[in-house]
Amino acid sequence: MMLSDDKITHTTHVLLKGLMEKGLIILKEDDSLVRREIKRTITNELKFGEDLDAEVRKKLQSYTKKLVEGSPEWEIMYRKFFEEEDAKKGRK
Repeated sequence: MMLSDDKITHTTHVLLKGLMEKGLIILKEDDSLVRREIKRTITNELKFGEDLDAEVRKKLQSYTKKLVEGSPEWEIMYRKFFEEEDAKKGRK
């Protein structure tokens, strides 16, 4: 995972505090339950992104013409495939 558990937990605290201070939300549940749900959502999104990244990299490696990671051509193809795979999964 790209973020540690501690960083995700900290982010949930900062996010919830900011939303509450700006009056954008009014909690009807205990704030710990809300933070737990935010954390679960962030974790799921990070996992989804990692899985998508792995699929795209596998697809790029399967090409007979080997692309050098970081090259402009690789970056263009990566973005293209990432968007295609994301759309296939109903995310866009």
